[in-house]
Amino acid sequence: MNRKMVFYMIGRIILIEAALLLLPSVCALIYRENCLFALLITILIAVVSGLGLTLLNKPKDITIFAKEGFAIVALAWIVLSAIGALPFVISGEIPSFTDAFFETVSGFTTTGASILTDVEAMPKGLLFWRSFTHWIGGMGILVLVMAIVPTDSGRSIHIMRAEMPGPIIGKLVPRIRTTAKILYLIYIVMTAVQVIFLLCGKMSLFESLIHAFGTAGTGGFGAKADSIAGYSPYLQWVITVFMLIFGVNFNLYYLILVRKARSAFKSEEFWSYIAIVSVATAVITFNILPQMKNVSESLRAAAFQVASIISTTGYATADFNLWPSLSKGILFILMFTGACAGSTAGGLKISRVVLIFKSIRSNLKHMLHSRSVESVRFEGKTLDNATVRNVTAYLGIYIFCFVAIFLILCIEPFDLETNISAVAACFNNVGPGFSAVGPASSYTEYSDLSTWVLSFAMLLGRLEIFPVLLLFSPTVWIKTKTTKKRI
Repeated sequence: MNRKMVFYMIGRIILIEAALLLLPSVCALIYRENCLFALLITILIAVVSGLGLTLLNKPKDITIFAKEGFAIVALAWIVLSAIGALPFVISGEIPSFTDAFFETVSGFTTTGASILTDVEAMPKGLLFWRSFTHWIGGMGILVLVMAIVPTDSGRSIHIMRAEMPGPIIGKLVPRIRTTAKILYLIYIVMTAVQVIFLLCGKMSLFESLIHAFGTAGTGGFGAKADSIAGYSPYLQWVITVFMLIFGVNFNLYYLILVRKARSAFKSEEFWSYIAIVSVATAVITFNILPQMKNVSESLRAAAFQVASIISTTGYATADFNLWPSLSKGILFILMFTGACAGSTAGGLKISRVVLIFKSIRSNLKHMLHSRSVESVRFEGKTLDNATVRNVTAYLGIYIFCFVAIFLILCIEPFDLETNISAVAACFNNVGPGFSAVGPASSYTEYSDLSTWVLSFAMLLGRLEIFPVLLLFSPTVWIKTKTTKKRI
């Protein structure tokens, strides 16, 4: 383990967080809010901490192997969440560090679960920071670092693989830094386009930015207690469309940009995503129709909630706790599937779900015809056994972690539906669950122990388990000899 390189990178990342905190500080200054002091104190703490780590840990070599990549990613998300929680604590808006850490982890992991009961009472500077964490975490904190910080290491792909969601991650172009820049350029442009559409619907600039951050990062933090319910049908449709757009693999947008649209629209995962959204929306539309005024309202509510849950954004226009069991069951399943790999969404990812079903079909065929050689094909390619095994192993670990977290939560005096949906919502980075943690409620009633466990669940889900678990493995921290590369 190249420990100095790990802590040196953490220091640089903290310095970037200090710079990012300037934006909510400007917002607080514009609105002349007292939370400006808390934001400036946090920036000072971040600058001192970041400089200390970089100056004391300047490495003699900058080699990054897989275990360095996992360690950097896991530590970065934990440290940034801890520092990002300080403005809430220092300002007194969220006095408990446990609750503030939960809120910030929920932001960075783009979960959207909240302990707040009166969102509208929070200063705009802190609301801006709260939603801005969605936008930062959506594409990935380390991807941002690789896009803006020069690095001579040719092994930065290990960092991207540890952070980006999905079973397969590759480079769009030969240079990993250029790949990161392309991803962020697409991300910024799409966010800006959504802001323009929201402004056209007469939403204020502040609220347009807040909701664009929440949609782009598929996070779900907003500026009002009723989420999106109080906005016009036009604005609800705009957010619905953009939630679905940000749930698509960003590689497909790159292919369209380089005039390879035909290849993009051949994506098996993309069409599976469209099919799931279409069927779920149609079924829920007719299922909730008796509760709605007309088909148009029913379709809008169904499409919005399907888009919100499958993209793991977590916005709401209705209290789906009151919907029929069939609709709630569909939404619960969508919490697990998530959207496409390579998007800002959480969940298992549709690519994994498709691969799991194909692997099961292949095994069944082999059982019926033992001499046949069955291979699993995805996106027009035959996958090697290692990829299929990795997907199966991930599912096994996913189930084990889910059950363990659920059993810990069962010590709480809540019903089964509340606890299991809370784990599903946090582990899959969705946000709202059912019953006591539904869209009209919050997570404030959970004990400190359960709040820490759910914070851990959000990190596990966003980083897809392995980086966080490997952080606690002694073998990861064993020092290894590497060929020195001078900075």
